[in-house]
Amino acid sequence: MVTAQNLDFVPPLENGDRLTSIEFERRYEAMPELKKAELIEGVVFLASPVSLSHGEGQSLLTGWLIAYRKLHDTVRVHSDTSVRLDPDNQFQPDIFLWRTTGGTARIGDKDILEGAPELVVEVAASSVSRDLYSKKNVYRRNGVREYIVWRVRDGELDWFELTEGQYVRRDPAADGIIESAQFPGLRLPVQALIDGDLKAVLDAVR
Repeated sequence: MVTAQNLDFVPPLENGDRLTSIEFERRYEAMPELKKAELIEGVVFLASPVSLSHGEGQSLLTGWLIAYRKLHDTVRVHSDTSVRLDPDNQFQPDIFLWRTTGGTARIGDKDILEGAPELVVEVAASSVSRDLYSKKNVYRRNGVREYIVWRVRDGELDWFELTEGQYVRRDPAADGIIESAQFPGLRLPVQALIDGDLKAVLDAVR
């Protein structure tokens, strides 16, 4: 028997659910205790416990982008914030940087970003992470211009630039620094980051 109580019931999100973006948001909103969930190619992924190395890596990279934000008032930086990329994909990147005017993303309903931010950063455990496979393909397809993955267990950082529809991996220059093609002055001394040298990382930003 269908009752008003049955109609009001919202099923919980579960790993592996195949949902539309609208249904994903409906269930997510009904679970305020849930800290992070993503819809990747129409499939729900719930976050695992966050390790100390992941948390420290995310903090270092967030500080780097905030330092850039302080010098440039036309950009914004967010962490663990929802982005609607397309009907089958709603991510919560570890960090992203986007232009508030003249960029490729905009603020949509429910105060959620719609479209591709210019730069996305993810902290991954290793090269086997989905950040380097399924999520990378979605970011590429949706036009994220630069995609950074710090593989903390491997001690490696991958910086990809979208070129003619494909991601091309960038290597540091002779001085050990990679500078963003989208955000001039956003410079990252890769080895200093891996070594946890926050001062050197922040000093490189212009």
